[in-house]
Amino acid sequence: MNTRYEIKETQWQRVQDLFPPERKPQGGRPALDNRIMLIAMLWVARSGAPWRDLPDHFPHWKSVYTRFRRWQKAGIWDAVLKRVSLDADEESIMIDGTIVRVHQHGSGAKGGKAQAIGRSRGGLSTKIHAVVDALGNPLRFELTGGEAHDSVQGYELLQEMKLTKKQVLADRAYDTNAIRTLLDEQEAISVIPSKKNRRKILPYDRVVYRERHLVECFFNKVKNYRRLATRYDKLACTFKPFLTLASIMVWLA
Repeated sequence: MNTRYEIKETQWQRVQDLFPPERKPQGGRPALDNRIMLIAMLWVARSGAPWRDLPDHFPHWKSVYTRFRRWQKAGIWDAVLKRVSLDADEESIMIDGTIVRVHQHGSGAKGGKAQAIGRSRGGLSTKIHAVVDALGNPLRFELTGGEAHDSVQGYELLQEMKLTKKQVLADRAYDTNAIRTLLDEQEAISVIPSKKNRRKILPYDRVVYRERHLVECFFNKVKNYRRLATRYDKLACTFKPFLTLASIMVWLA
């Protein structure tokens, strides 16, 4: 098997207890192994292929897709990400956003904004807003339409976090009075350059700011998953678990 789709034994041992037990239905066929199912999901995420194109050496694509959605509805993906991120280095955090173009097969679902699809320069797109720790590992993220401004969703993400004494690194798109007030209230250290139209240019640590590239590195890592480099999923509730799965693999690497 291609090692890009492999879940190593050491990686599996860290998370296997969070997945529902594989019980044989009454009078039915034996339940398929969770690890094999996870590897099949990883293949879809990496390749960007439709579920129906899952190779024959994996379980039937309908079984894999059904379990993928079942785990999403049960909150399994979030629980696994929470487990692997327990040892985060939060001396500093970084926040940014990136655009994902929506494929024509990913458009047309009902619910517009609810599906985190909007129109930005270049057409329909989704924006991933992410916060990473001092080592570039993902802590949390949210999806919006591509037209959403970084600072608006950024404020909401930061508002949900404990920022006391932490350095918060972001580019000048996040230089808003609301965000700076939030950081001041939590005694966080702002490492954000001022916008060019700000009357009073505020100081920031330029040496520490260089570390901000780690959030860009995170986006590069998850966009190695073709299912995330381009959005093929019509529903946000199926696109976001792929982002969570990729984030889990960043932590397990």
